[in-house]
Order: sequence, then structure tokens, then C-alpha cells
Amino acid sequence: MKPQALPERVAVTGGAGFIGTHTVRLLLASGLHLLVIDDFRHACGEPVPEEVSLVRDDISSPAARGALLEFRPQAVVHLAAQGGVNRSLRDPAADATVNVVGTVALLRAAVDAGCRRVVFASSGGAIYGRARRLPSRERDRPGPLSPYGAAKLACEGYLGMFRRTFGLDFVALRYGNVYGPHQDGTGEAGVVAISSTRLRQGLAPRVFGDGGQTRDFTYVEDVARANRAALASSFSGALNIGTGRPSSVTEVVGHLCRLAGFDGGPEAMPARSGEVRSNYLDPARARRQLGWRAEVELGPGLALTYASFTAPVPTQSAPAGASSGPG
Repeated sequence: MKPQALPERVAVTGGAGFIGTHTVRLLLASGLHLLVIDDFRHACGEPVPEEVSLVRDDISSPAARGALLEFRPQAVVHLAAQGGVNRSLRDPAADATVNVVGTVALLRAAVDAGCRRVVFASSGGAIYGRARRLPSRERDRPGPLSPYGAAKLACEGYLGMFRRTFGLDFVALRYGNVYGPHQDGTGEAGVVAISSTRLRQGLAPRVFGDGGQTRDFTYVEDVARANRAALASSFSGALNIGTGRPSSVTEVVGHLCRLAGFDGGPEAMPARSGEVRSNYLDPARARRQLGWRAEVELGPGLALTYASFTAPVPTQSAPAGASSGPG
């Protein structure tokens, strides 16, 4: 599909988070005027650039709505979410409140602000569930196994409704397992970030089960490029954003151990109940529709990521409130 010109005014929700930070930097380098809305619950520690308009509040707050109405973005990149499959399983209602209700409030405000397009951070790992065939394709029947995945699928449904009813165009980017610099290594998700953090502390990384679980590990700067490409596209619907190649947890952790010069093996942990064994994505539609493909191979991507975890880590305070970090 022939690319269009990038919109000049773009709002980025979750722009202080992991994926958001990389996306904001790329969009700024492209000369766009940006508004970031983020409550800093999932802020990655990197400062938001001074030239960006910033609202530190929840995406469903009156302040966020007012900022959108004043800024009048031509497009929104919606990255804000409460992440974590396990967190969503512990409290499905809270997950739905933040991820579904918050998204619907944002979409209503975007329509009222005259926004024409939304790029939504969906999840290729959580939406497909236990896929009957691999790699997963966009036309495959979704089967989420967690409230987090169900919320992402529900948001895609709302996006379709807003397109039909209000003319709000959208693309839902179903990311693979995104990794890279500035990802939180102290949470429940993100084996690359968590393992890098433990290795930096001189601790053995942990592998749950036999480590043979496979995922589509996708470097964050490739994901940021996909977000930018989606802004310049007229395609509407879902697109897989991944490498199209499966990599095992054992392979990833072993590579990080070599980078760290860690001689011991990983710490074996009990398998997680209900964990999907294999998951990776077919990105062919994204190549056709966006002209996008993953460029960073796993080895160099892991080296760049681990190097970032050995550098000094900046700190940034975060106010209390409902989460609006990256999805």
C-alpha cells in the first residue's frame, strides 16, 4: 500500500513508558508535534523530551480529555495500558477498567477532538492464545487465555465500532514479545529485561519449566518504526508486528548469560500453570500494508539491550493513580 504523509499533530498515550519512549523519540525526529499523556505508573525512567507537551494523568481523566480537545491531534498512538498477564488474572475487573473502559473514554475524546486515526498497541502474544497453527495470522480465530488478552481483543472490537459509527480510522498492531533498552526488569513480564536485571546484580536468571517455550522476540525500535509506518498508512484493521521466527526462552537466557560472562546456569523454576507453549507471528500483512519488516536480529538486539542494563539507570518519580503505561 502506498504510504501517505505523516500527520503533523500526534498524541501518544503511555509516551513515558518503554515502547512509548522509543516511539516518541522517533516521531520527534520525524518533525511531528507531540502530546504525551501518561500517569507515570509505568514510566521507564527516561525523561520526556522538553519539546513535547505533557499531561501527567490517567487517559480517562478530565485533564486528558481537555488536553486532547485543546491539542486537536490528527492521530493518536495508544500505547497506555495496565500490563501483565498474571496481574490481570489476579484482578480481571481492575484490568478491564483500565484497559477497556480507559480506552473507550480515550476514543470518545479523540473523536470529539477531531482525530482521524488511532494506532492501537494490541498483543499478538495474548490474543491468539494456544494457536492451532503457527505462525499466527491475523485471520486466525482469537482465543485469549487471560483477561489482559481479552481486553486487547475487546478494544479492537470497540475500535471497529468507532470506525463504523464515528468514522475514526484505526490500525491495531499485534506486537510480538517486545524487548529492548528501558524495559522494566523488576516486574512480572519481560524475560529479557528481568534476566538482564538479575545478571547485572550477579544473580542467576530464572527459567520456568524446561525453557523450551518459544516466543516472537521483537526489538523495540522495530516496533517504534511500525508505529510510525502505521501513522502514514490508510490501512484499517489488525496487523502482526513480529519477526516471524520463534526463539526459545533457553536460547534467549543462554545468550544473555554469555554476554554477562555468567558461568553458572539459570535457576530452574516450576512451570507456570496455563502458559502457552509456542507462539510466533506471521508479519507478511504488515510487509504488504506498511512496507515494514523487523530489521534487528535477536543476537544484536540482546547485546544492545544488555548493554543498556549495565549503564547507569536514571530515576523518575511516579504519582499514584490508575496505570497508563505501555501495552
